Amino acid sequence: MTAVKTVFDEAAKTYDRARRQLIPCFDDFYGTALELIPHQRQENFRVLDLGAGTGLLSYLVAKKFTKARITMVDISQEMLGKARERFAGMEDRLKFVVGDYADGLAGEFDVVVSALSIHHLTDTQKIKLFESIFNALPEGGTFINADQVLGPTPEIEQAYQETWLRQVRERGVSDADLDSALERMQADRMAPLDSQLNWLQEAGFSSPHCWYQHHRFAVFSGQKGNRKQHL
Repeated sequence: MTAVKTVFDEAAKTYDRARRQLIPCFDDFYGTALELIPHQRQENFRVLDLGAGTGLLSYLVAKKFTKARITMVDISQEMLGKARERFAGMEDRLKFVVGDYADGLAGEFDVVVSALSIHHLTDTQKIKLFESIFNALPEGGTFINADQVLGPTPEIEQAYQETWLRQVRERGVSDADLDSALERMQADRMAPLDSQLNWLQEAGFSSPHCWYQHHRFAVFSGQKGNRKQHL
């Protein structure tokens, strides 16, 4: 993922500036991911955030679940540097790890989350990662992925792209921020939603399911065992 690292190292300073414009469904997208975490607000549990970047998803998790212990992994040291700034004063329950999660996962976690990161992996890497995530979870553990998915046909994929461009422009995204986003998208390796749900099932997850989708933005999850979802 060297190319991905380079792209996000360069983007770190301005990455968060236009998040709400570039993700037209921002509130529902991240809100659904939070709702899928099957723990109480005051419960003590372990979270692993894959491709944590500047820590946006982890920050939302930390604010809602005030005793969750969160490990953030990202290939870009610069992006994690921004995450450290975001979490100033909250470091006692956080861990920052610079590394490539595609190479494997260390430790056990009750919840594994990821937002807008796994689509940078090849299909083979995604399959291997889903297996690694399954092995890193205890019985009853949860994996939640909020990500971009490939349209199931070329025509639908084109519609996804055209709709996204129209929506971000309607929200007033600057030319500079749009150009940066389009440049980062050159590193994308998106896969269809149905394929990823199948890969989760093949990895051992029970009842993989998509809980939210807005064109190419989707939130889906898998359980290790049969723990009840909150959503």
